Amino acid sequence: MAGAALLALAGCMSDGGGTVSRGAFGFLGGSDSTAPTDQPTQAMTADLGDGSQSVLIEGLIDRRSVLSPGPLQTVTDAVLAANSRAAEAELRAARLRAEAQSRNWLPTLGPSISLNSLGQVVTSLFVEQVLFDNGRKRAERDFAKADVEVAAVALAEDTNDRVRQALDLYLTAEAHRARAAVNAAAMERMEHFEYVMRERVRGGVSDRSDLNVVTQKLNQLRADLAADQDAANTAMAELSAMSAQPLAGLSGLSPMADPAGLRPLAAVKADAEATRAMASADAARAGFLPGLTLGGTVTGDGNNLGLNVAAPNGFGFGTGASLQAIEAERAASQARIGQVEEDTNRRLRALEGQLASLLRQEDQARTLAAQAAANYDIFAAQLAEGQRAVPEVVGIFETKIRTEREAVVVAYDIARIRVQIAAIHGALVDGSRI
Repeated sequence: MAGAALLALAGCMSDGGGTVSRGAFGFLGGSDSTAPTDQPTQAMTADLGDGSQSVLIEGLIDRRSVLSPGPLQTVTDAVLAANSRAAEAELRAARLRAEAQSRNWLPTLGPSISLNSLGQVVTSLFVEQVLFDNGRKRAERDFAKADVEVAAVALAEDTNDRVRQALDLYLTAEAHRARAAVNAAAMERMEHFEYVMRERVRGGVSDRSDLNVVTQKLNQLRADLAADQDAANTAMAELSAMSAQPLAGLSGLSPMADPAGLRPLAAVKADAEATRAMASADAARAGFLPGLTLGGTVTGDGNNLGLNVAAPNGFGFGTGASLQAIEAERAASQARIGQVEEDTNRRLRALEGQLASLLRQEDQARTLAAQAAANYDIFAAQLAEGQRAVPEVVGIFETKIRTEREAVVVAYDIARIRVQIAAIHGALVDGSRI
């Protein structure tokens, strides 16, 4: 290897001027062949930058979205089309770093210019080739590849979280619109009650305090309607700011599958970070052990090369503690995996408990709304027969409206919990689209 490096270096030198040629080492600068291109490349690929393939990233690409075709998928498509994808830039940078590190076993070169005692400028090329380094270079390559995997998981997390935020806004808007629809449907009946009470007060049949009660309930109904409409408009405006296309006319829900069987992204990322930490520890440990290098300078008149034995980090009174700290970092990286998995499982169990509770509440809310509607029908019939007073019937009608408002939002709360669970599993977006 050292001989091959010397032959290559000899071809770089001029015949007599002692200047460095770019022919064999165009990457030193000025070579058009290595200039960056404007051609976009896919971010989420299993390529680690050195020609090898990542099983972890392949698993991310194979993930499928739990969203079925419908309004939720339409929202997802709109926000992904407008995604700035800052995490994608980090992944590209990590892949380029891995590509650079994949060549770290090659000689390192550097120009050297000096002025000798005779006033002549002497140019030379400094070269260093690692012959044995206790695995430090390999650990650096492993670190760079693990860094690509960490960046890939971060991109998947970022994309799924963006979709989760967009769907949360959409579900919030839909819930407020559903409650506003309940109030809008009840507005005519409540206005009729106020008209009846106003006429009864004008005729001296009822007291004005009863009219004030009905008027207050009507005003509250209008205020709730306006508040729901404002909240829905605000959520849709914020969603539109995230979208590449207008979503104003979109409404309704769509089915979602169960993401069971997929490992949460946080746990996958913890594995990748532990692998990266282990590689970093290997590189740090190798820095405290002696290695063998071939180094020196090469000029047009000859070369001055020799073998060197040295430890990059040197030795000192704290070397033992430093080595112990490296081993402690290995253990800590493995412990973090268990901690992340525990935290993620706790969060999932909490969300699953909320989901089960909401599913029970959905049936109960529909039952209560149906009972309140039936009770109102009885009181309305008795009012027509003169057996009930208007304020009494208005109170029952208000209960009917409240139970209907509570019943219509439960479906959106259920969908919101399912979206959060899918986001944790990284199942809101197809991996091939990231």
